Amino acid sequence: MKQQSAVEQHLNRGLKDLWYPVVASWEVGTSPVGITRLGENIVLWRDTNGQVNALEDRCPHRGARLSLGWNLGDRVACWYHGVEVNGAGVVTDVPAVDACPMTGSKCLRSYPVVEKQGAIFLWFGLDANSEPAELMLPEQLESEEWSSFLCQADWAVNYRYAVDNVMDPMHGSYLHGTSHSMAEGDKSADMRARNTEQGFIFEKTGQSGVNFDWVEFGSSGAFWLRLSIPYRQQFGPGGEFWIVGFATPIDEHHTRVFFWRARKVSGWQRDVWRFLYRNHLEKLHWDVLEQDRIVLEQMAPNARDHEFLYQHDVGLSRLRRLMKKMAEQQLAQLQVKEEALSDA
Repeated sequence: MKQQSAVEQHLNRGLKDLWYPVVASWEVGTSPVGITRLGENIVLWRDTNGQVNALEDRCPHRGARLSLGWNLGDRVACWYHGVEVNGAGVVTDVPAVDACPMTGSKCLRSYPVVEKQGAIFLWFGLDANSEPAELMLPEQLESEEWSSFLCQADWAVNYRYAVDNVMDPMHGSYLHGTSHSMAEGDKSADMRARNTEQGFIFEKTGQSGVNFDWVEFGSSGAFWLRLSIPYRQQFGPGGEFWIVGFATPIDEHHTRVFFWRARKVSGWQRDVWRFLYRNHLEKLHWDVLEQDRIVLEQMAPNARDHEFLYQHDVGLSRLRRLMKKMAEQQLAQLQVKEEALSDA
């Protein structure tokens, strides 16, 4: 088996200094919730003001999962011995003993949190103490002129394959060729990439507004992918159907994908669109998503090492180069930090 380079290992675990959606908002209620993202074990809970807190899921005493414990509002208490830790990772009380040296010490990593559009985003900084970048989402998720639904699913595949899949508009005419929205248009095309303010668009040159004809990669505090698919009039008001997607690594072999499905609608048309989506379109969209999941989960072992790419793959190749360069830079930063610590 081919041994992974340090850059490949870093990429497969997930790039840092980015915001990632980690769970839907409804998943975090009154009890602590334990998750794994980018290979890191994390506990989430809401305080008395409804704000989400995020810490590494490890009691500093003996390493028990804090997610098994109790929500005390501004802090969580470990089920094992009752050690209490606040949202900044500081031990506030060790009820089993007086004057414990842990009390008042920051013992755990905390994660900056932003909650937007029905999802909880965490900042995964290369340096645990660095300030996060501002998170700016695409217009479809920021503007009140748009109405959207969040869909999420866990796939047994590395997140990089999920990203490649969206960066490949041509697969829509084949894999999804019998779907309700991608049955039209040519099955061959010339492709091109063009720059945008936040990234680039990869598109078919001779066809637009027919199928899955283009995709955009953007970087604005998070990496996101955006596309639109024309909709027939029978599928309700709102014009084209838009998708904004994120792929969040769970670990090297599992991914949680987040897809917001949006249309620009207002007034009574918004109500009609939302009713139609919930009662008819959502099932059709899940069918399309399942086709992607089945193909990706059944990819040949180490498929990326045996590819023969061609012109339709220019978009994913460009994004791969961008991500590889970012991984190399992050590893160089870590090496400088390690050398500084060893010299201290």
